[in-house]
Amino acid sequence: MEHAGLEGVVSKRKDSKYRSGPSTNWLKAKCYIIDEFDLLGVEREPGKPAFALMAERGTGRYLGAAFITLNREMRERLWQRVQEHSGPAPKVMKRPATQWVKPGLVGRVKHLRGAQDLRHASLQDFREDS
Repeated sequence: MEHAGLEGVVSKRKDSKYRSGPSTNWLKAKCYIIDEFDLLGVEREPGKPAFALMAERGTGRYLGAAFITLNREMRERLWQRVQEHSGPAPKVMKRPATQWVKPGLVGRVKHLRGAQDLRHASLQDFREDS
C-alpha cells in the first residue's frame, strides 16, 4: 500500500454482500505517514479538543488542523512555546479561539496518506525551527 501511494485498502469477507452502513464484513485499512509542517497557531475552546493549525513548510499555505494528542507535559511545553512566539492573525483566517504564532515552530504530524490537505491528523511532536 505505502509504496503505491494509496490511502488504504478495503477488504471484505469472501461470502459477504455489500450493504450500506457500518459492518464488520467490509474493513478499510488506512495508511498513515508522518510529515513536518509549520505551526500557524493553536485553537483551544473550553470543552472541545485542542487543534494545531498547520501549514506547508516554507510557503505558509494552510493545510488543515491536527488534533493535539500530546501528553500533559508536552501540551504544557507546547502552550508555553505558543505564548513565547505569539503573533498576529493571518489576514485571510478568521478563527476567534486561536492563539496565532510567528514563524519558527515546526510540528510532526501523523496524517492520512494520499490527500492534498491534512485528514485524520494528529500532532505527534514539535520543535523550534533551526
